Amino acid sequence: MTTRGDRDAARLRDGLEQWDLDPAVVPDLIAYRDLLARWNRVYNLSAVRDPQAMIPRHLLDSLAVVPWLPDGRLVDIGTGAGLPGLPIAIAQPQRPVTLVEPSGKKVRFLRQVCLTLALENVTIAPVRVEDVVVDEPCAAAICRAFTDAAGFWALASRLVDDAGQVIAMKGRPGTEPLPGLETAGVSCRRQSLEVPGLDASRHLLIMERSVAATG
Repeated sequence: MTTRGDRDAARLRDGLEQWDLDPAVVPDLIAYRDLLARWNRVYNLSAVRDPQAMIPRHLLDSLAVVPWLPDGRLVDIGTGAGLPGLPIAIAQPQRPVTLVEPSGKKVRFLRQVCLTLALENVTIAPVRVEDVVVDEPCAAAICRAFTDAAGFWALASRLVDDAGQVIAMKGRPGTEPLPGLETAGVSCRRQSLEVPGLDASRHLLIMERSVAATG
């Protein structure tokens, strides 16, 4: 008989294989989901209460960005309960990931996940983004519904190298102009995402320093 746990694991394996990620990390992704569901009952870390719904809405939604990330260090700004940074760190143990989160209760949860899953590639920065200090520039900074595109660029661009990307995860793709980016010497492209099992639109805004700004 197929259990809910079996179905959850199968959904994750399908997504991981679609994005050329190792399905051997499925147990750790499930363990992270279970910790999030347990802590969520007390600490209100996520509006998603159903553990099964966390598979597409949190785990697969986070992992769908992996094909569009450059290799190298990643900093996740305003990570909250670790999204998208923790699923990415679990699926890509070779990638250093810094989680930026000023909320004490969320930091306690992040530390518990890293301890439980022995995530040696994760660093937690329990500060506001304005106060983040990185040992070396990152290849990319990412956020999930943190602020507007120009505002996120202004906060995060100092943390990435000259060729680095600042990536905002968004819902329904738009066609409206993004004020403030061009004058800041920033090029921006939109990338649609397909998240298995998620009946909602997702896309990325991928921002980089323009050639003129870096030349």
